[in-house]
Amino acid sequence: MKVEFAPISVPLQRRLQTASVVQWVFSFLGLAQCCTATFIALFFTRFWLVSALYAAWWLIDREKPRKGGRRIHAIRNSIVWRYMRDYFPVTLVKTAELDPRQNYLMGFHPHGVLAAGAFLNFCTEASGFSTLFPGITPHLMMLSMWFRIPFFREYLMSGGLVSSDKESASYVLQKPEGGNMLAIIVGGAQEALDARPGSCTLLLKNRKGFVRLAIEHGTPLVPIFSFGENDLFEQVRNPKGSWLRQLQHRLQQIMGISLPLFHARGIFQYSFGLVPYRRPICTVVGKPIPVQRKHRPSEEEVSRVHQKYLDELCKLFEEHKAKYNIPEDRHLEFI
Repeated sequence: MKVEFAPISVPLQRRLQTASVVQWVFSFLGLAQCCTATFIALFFTRFWLVSALYAAWWLIDREKPRKGGRRIHAIRNSIVWRYMRDYFPVTLVKTAELDPRQNYLMGFHPHGVLAAGAFLNFCTEASGFSTLFPGITPHLMMLSMWFRIPFFREYLMSGGLVSSDKESASYVLQKPEGGNMLAIIVGGAQEALDARPGSCTLLLKNRKGFVRLAIEHGTPLVPIFSFGENDLFEQVRNPKGSWLRQLQHRLQQIMGISLPLFHARGIFQYSFGLVPYRRPICTVVGKPIPVQRKHRPSEEEVSRVHQKYLDELCKLFEEHKAKYNIPEDRHLEFI
């Protein structure tokens, strides 16, 4: 006897989609603090041994975020991420084949407020990364400080996140068998301070470290532009030179992370809250840029490859912007 299940109603689907996004936003805004508090609190209960054993494991395993992480495919393939994908929705677009015998260094732009597109496309299978790019294992770099948080570090590594330092990048890119992709959100936390609807400003003009890294390993560079990434949240006005921007920069220097004052919709209403708007994100992966390997490239060589990368990123943006309702007179601005 064949058992048939009734399809999920549209209202229920939308609630599940919203719930998946809420849990993701919470994971980055509150879960880290909760994990730290739980780790400390357990020491003062009869379950103190849990924290003690985890502390020992943490010490033994401390280098893992720099050694490719520890992905868990069951978590990457969770249905939660598919609901989150459909909330916006998020789409991953391939413009060229990637040879699984090579490693790749991908520059992701723009950062947005919470880098939703980067997370869904490279830390989950919701948008079908492995189907689009068979034989390629994605890694996404994240600030090292997040991997110092107990329990939370396991959650991060399960999706393929790795520490954002040179040692970590080299570990992924130097694997001789190939088939590894390292994605770097080049603009970083500082670029998030300019993330607002309609913005096409990228913090990239003087950021050349990722290019030098690609040359040192002979790794092709792949530009990525995520259309709609900046449209998910509104941000309190913080023009350069304002007291708010100066305060944000100061906090970033101290803490290592920026603190954009953002808002969007609520859970049960659409007026105000921290839940992102339902606006589509389309992440377009460009063509690989061949890079000649050189152990110690000169500044001129780095600048030349960097300029070629900027040109290819602009070309990618111009070729696809009309499909995603970007005005014809709007172009990328590098600062």
